[in-house]
Amino acid sequence: MKDKLTKLEIKWIMYDIGNSAFILLVSTILPIYFNSLSSAAGIAESDYLSYWSYATSISTLIVALTGPILGTFADYKGNKKKVFLLSALLGALSLACFWIPGSWLTFLILYVVAKVAYSLSLIFYDSMVVDITTEERMDSVSSKGYAWGYIGSCIPFLISLVFVLMYESIGISITTAMMIAFIINAAWWILFTLPLAFSYHQKYYIEHQSHVIRSTFSRLGQTLKKAKEQKKIFLFLLAFFFFIDGVYTIIDMATAYGTSLGLDTTGLLLALLVTQIVAFPASLTFAVLSKKVDSAKLIKICILAYFFIAVFAVQLDKQWEFWLLAVAVGCFQGGIQALSRSYYAKIIPENSSGEYFGLFDICGKGASFLGTFLIGFVTQLTGYQNLGVAVISVMFLIGYYFFNKVTKLD
Repeated sequence: MKDKLTKLEIKWIMYDIGNSAFILLVSTILPIYFNSLSSAAGIAESDYLSYWSYATSISTLIVALTGPILGTFADYKGNKKKVFLLSALLGALSLACFWIPGSWLTFLILYVVAKVAYSLSLIFYDSMVVDITTEERMDSVSSKGYAWGYIGSCIPFLISLVFVLMYESIGISITTAMMIAFIINAAWWILFTLPLAFSYHQKYYIEHQSHVIRSTFSRLGQTLKKAKEQKKIFLFLLAFFFFIDGVYTIIDMATAYGTSLGLDTTGLLLALLVTQIVAFPASLTFAVLSKKVDSAKLIKICILAYFFIAVFAVQLDKQWEFWLLAVAVGCFQGGIQALSRSYYAKIIPENSSGEYFGLFDICGKGASFLGTFLIGFVTQLTGYQNLGVAVISVMFLIGYYFFNKVTKLD
C-alpha cells in the first residue's frame, strides 16, 4: 500500500500526460509541417533545419531569462497555482492556433510563444513536487510522471496521425487535417491540466512582501549567491546544464534532423512513436530501480548511454538506424529526466522550490539553446548535418565529469 499513488500524486502525474502531447507533436509532426511551409516559400532543406533550430533556441533563451524571475515570484503564497495555470492555458491556446498562419515566419513566431509557455509551466509544475509528495517517494513519483506522460501522449498523437497521413482518403485538405490535429492536442493538454489546477495547494511558500517585484529580484539575487556557496547544488546545475543539453536537443531536433537527411517522413513519425511506447516501461523500470539502487548511479548510467546514442547518430543515414536510435532513446529518456528532477528536489530548500527550479530550468531548457544553436550553426557553416550532431556527444562527457564531482559530495 505504501507504493500506491495518492489522489494528488495522480493529478500531478496527469499534467505530464497532458503537456507531453505537445512535446511529442513538436518532436514529430510540427517540423514536417514547418518544412512544407518553408519549402513552399523556396527555402532550402539545410536552411529549414537552421531556422527551426534558431526558433527553438530563441524560445529556450527567453525561458532561461524569465524562468528564474517567474519561479521566484511563484514561491509567494498563492502564486504558484495562478502562474502555472496561466502558462499552461497560454501554451494550449497557442497550439490550437498553429494551423492559422500561412507564412513560415509567422508560424515560427507562434511556435516560440507556445514553446515558451510550455517551458514556463514546467518550472512551476516541477517545483510542485515538494508539495505533492514526500522526499522518499520523489524518485518513484517523478519517474511515473514521465512514464505515463510518454504513453498518454500517444493517444492524441495516434488520432492526429490518422488525419495527417490519411487526409486524402478521409476527403479533407491537409490544412484541415493539421487544424484538427492541433486542436485535439490542445484540448488534451487543457483536459489534463485542470485536475491539478483545482486540487493543488501550496504547502511551502514565502509570505507576501510589500514590494513584490522588488523583493522578487532581491530574493533571486540572494539565491544566485547561495547557489554558488552551496557547492553540491552549484555543481549539480553545472553538470545538468551539459548532459541535459544533449537530451533536449535530441528531443527537439530528431525529426528535423531525419527530414533534412531525406529519410521517409512516415517512418520517422512511427519511429518516434516507438520511442514513447518504449519509454513507458523503461521509465517505470527506473521507478522500481530507484528504490533499490542509488539514483546518482542510475543518472550516470543514463548519461553514458546518451553519449553512445549521440556518437551513433553522427553516422546515421539509413531508416533502420533511425529506428534503432528511437528505441535507444526511449530506454533512457524518462530515467534521466525524472531522476534528475527528483535528485535536485531533494537537495534544495523546500520553501524556495520555485526559484531554485527557475535556476534548474536555465540549466535545462535554457541549455538546449546551446545545443540547437550549435546544430543549426555548424550545419549552415559546413553544409553537413552530421557534424552539427557530433558537437552534442561532447556535452554528455562534460556533464558526466561534473556530476561525478557531485556524487563525491554525498
